[in-house]
Amino acid sequence: MNQSNFQIPDDELEWQPLRASGPGGQNVNKVETAVRLSWDIRGSSIPDYAKKRLLSVTDSRLSNEGVLMILAREERTQGRNKAAALSRLQEFVNEALVEKKRRIPTRISKGAKLRRLEGKQRNSRLKALRRAPPE
Repeated sequence: MNQSNFQIPDDELEWQPLRASGPGGQNVNKVETAVRLSWDIRGSSIPDYAKKRLLSVTDSRLSNEGVLMILAREERTQGRNKAAALSRLQEFVNEALVEKKRRIPTRISKGAKLRRLEGKQRNSRLKALRRAPPE
């Protein structure tokens, strides 16, 4: 399976068929169309920089042991659910390996600060006029 610069060997992926709730007609209680894809990131053969990056992602599908679990049960056939799980795995890996742009902190300009303070003073004076006069 092709991810960015490396491949995840198929023998590292563990498939488990499950019975799916939802669409399926009369077969829904007999056929295991849903699939659970498990991938042990720590034990995989991908480069260390990629492992570190993937394990640092906060995602509910990623366990503390470093196992990514993807459940696919939207489709009516096991084959389509497998394809959906693989595409979600690829999406997860691609998103995690994209270098995030570093934010450059900016400062508020002097003019913007003054305009904000003048606006606050204007509002204060306006509200002061609404008050009852002191006795």
